[in-house]
This record gives sequence, structure tokens and C-alpha cells, in this order.
Amino acid sequence: MDLTYPPEAEAFRAEIRTWLEANLPSGWFDDGFSLSDEERKLFNQTWTEKLFAGGWICAGWPTEYGGKGLSLLQQVVLSEEFAKAGAPMRADFFGDTLVGPTILQWGTEEQKQEFIPGILQGRIAWCQGFSEPDSGSDLASLKTSAVLDGDEWVINGQKVWTTQAQHADYVFLMARTNPDAPQHAGISYLLVPMHQEGVEVRPITQVDGSAEFNEVFFTNARCNAGNVVGGVNNGWKVAMTTLGFERGSSSTTGYRRFLKEWEQIVGEAKRVGRNEDLRVRDDLVKAWQKVKIMEINGYRSLTDALHGTHNAALLGACNKMFWSETHRSTMELALNILGMEAQLLTGKGDAQGLLPGIRRGRADYPVSDLQAAFFFSRSETIWGGTAEIQRNIIGERALGLPKEPKV
Repeated sequence: MDLTYPPEAEAFRAEIRTWLEANLPSGWFDDGFSLSDEERKLFNQTWTEKLFAGGWICAGWPTEYGGKGLSLLQQVVLSEEFAKAGAPMRADFFGDTLVGPTILQWGTEEQKQEFIPGILQGRIAWCQGFSEPDSGSDLASLKTSAVLDGDEWVINGQKVWTTQAQHADYVFLMARTNPDAPQHAGISYLLVPMHQEGVEVRPITQVDGSAEFNEVFFTNARCNAGNVVGGVNNGWKVAMTTLGFERGSSSTTGYRRFLKEWEQIVGEAKRVGRNEDLRVRDDLVKAWQKVKIMEINGYRSLTDALHGTHNAALLGACNKMFWSETHRSTMELALNILGMEAQLLTGKGDAQGLLPGIRRGRADYPVSDLQAAFFFSRSETIWGGTAEIQRNIIGERALGLPKEPKV
């Protein structure tokens, strides 16, 4: 496991830090710095333009498609410096991180010319259409179909838990294009317009009042025949590439949101007078240890990627299972520390939240940051592959155990 970076990586780190210091608001790095509501609004309006001008949006993409052509290690350093500064990268996860790199790897030149500029410039919003009501962790059992009709695919079926579908212009989805082929062999990866007759989006309201998850129904919806990425019936391989991009350059920074939460929980323990409770102190130390393990696991994944030792799937399964279950137990600890106070809705209702990934709640259900994180942590052991599926991968690939019996 490599914990030191070469001199050229450190020189690049200094370049990024210099840019951040020149472009973030004055006083950003000072203790106690905060933005007023008006200043935050202005910052949100102008920050993406600054990122684009600096070339930091999709900086790992090839230069011919608008990126900087950064190496993996440079992308890691970029993520680290933005995370250390608390400076947001553009939060278009589905376009920048998932479908964009997938199109660059698997797409035709025509597809790249059609979609990559829109992703880079933020003109196209995306959502991911993988999960179905009866095909979650067993993704290959999906039933949504796509049938070629002249120069268009006709799509019928249902997707579920589709984040941001109500705001998306396109969905990258998996559909069965050969019902007679084996499960993994008859699937294609399609780019489908959302704003058309035959696409219905139904938000799923969560217990905390947020509704970023959706059901999406396709009834004779259509997309161009050329919108297949990676070739017809090759969608499984393409989709596995997309899922692999979920980790990538965030390997050494992902732990930071959990560390920030832990620090907030410690602050709450002090506020309510639980910091002297020996059991609480013990639980907080154990939670901190697990955050450090996440950090170490990130370096292990980075080392694997840099050395090409091809343990990404196994490391990914270990890491995903560990951090998701750790986060769930840590948020349970947070609410236990707060006691009955945790039952009170103490948020503002319209706040974005201090912590990355926290969803907005309704004004009539004003959850706090920690309450929102508690609710969100319940889903993290499910999406991206359930903890049970990750255990199967580890058992079969690392321990040599027999495959899980089919139901």
C-alpha cells in the first residue's frame, strides 16, 4: 500500500492549492469562516463557471473531449485538495462520473460528439435506470425490454429507485434486447430521452420528506437506434464499467464525509453531556477507528489501480460492505447519544445540509443533518450492491466458498 506520492504529484497538488486560494471567496480558509445566504447564492451561481474556466470539470477526460487528460494519480490529488479545502466539485454525479466516462470508453465517435459536450457544459442532466422492482441486486434478471422498430428502439418496462429522474433529460438504462439469450448476454445499454410521451416519473416520498428517488414507467418510449452504447446485447459489460466508475478518484477522499460526521457527533455528545459516559466514549473511539480503516482501504484501492493488480472487484466489495454498515451503526450511535432529543425535528426544513449526500427534506418535516444522515444510511447498505451480495463476492472470490444456492 503506497502512502507517499511522487514529486510530480506533489507539484500538481501545489498548483491546485494555488488555484483554490485565488478563486475561493476571501477568508475561505480562516477558522470560523461562513457565507451569508446571499453570499452562498452568489457563490453557487459563479463557482461552476470558475471550475469550467480552470479546466477542473471532468479533468480526467481526454483533452480532445474537453478534459485535461489527467492521470489517475492526478485525479486523486485533485479530489484530495478540493476535499481538504471544503471546495465543491460540480455535483453532476451521473453525467460527470458515470455515463460520461462510459461513453468515452465504449461509445462511437458519433455518440461522443453528440453527448460529451452537453455533459461537460452541464446542458444535459442524467439519471440511471438499472434497478427494477424484482431486479435489484440480481440486476441481470431485469425485464424492461427494447425492441427495434425501424431506426428506433421501443422500450417497455419499469425502473425503480431512480435518483433525480424528475429532473433528468436522459436516462442511461439497461434493457433486454434478446429475450432468448442467457441473462447476461441479451442486455443492451441505451441512452433514452426522458422528455417524451411514454415516460412517466412518480416520485417516492421518503420518511424524511425527501423525494429524490422515483419510479419510472416506460410505455412504448423510444430512442434512436444508434443510442446503444458498446454494441447490441453487450450491455452487461458496459454496465459493469459504469459501476466501476462509482469509486475511481474518490478512493482516498471518501472517508472524509464520515470523519466530518464523526466530529459532529462528538460535538453533540459534549453538548448533551454524554462525553464523560464511558460506554459512549468507547463507542466513539471504535467509530473513529473504523473511519481510519476506510481511509486505509482507500489507499489500498488506489495502490491496486496504480499497479494494475486487478483486485478492484474484491476490494470494492470489501470497502462497500464495510463503509455502508459502519455508517449505519455510527448514525445509530448518534441518535442513541441524543436520546429522546433525537425524536424532535430540529432542522430548518429547507437547508441543503452540512454533509455531502444528504437529501433535502420538506419544510413540514425539518430533519437535522444527523437525522437526515440516519435516514440516508439505511439505504446505503442496499444501493450499489447490497451488503449480502458483497459478502457473497468476498466468500466466493476470496475464500473459495461455493456459490450461493439459487432460490
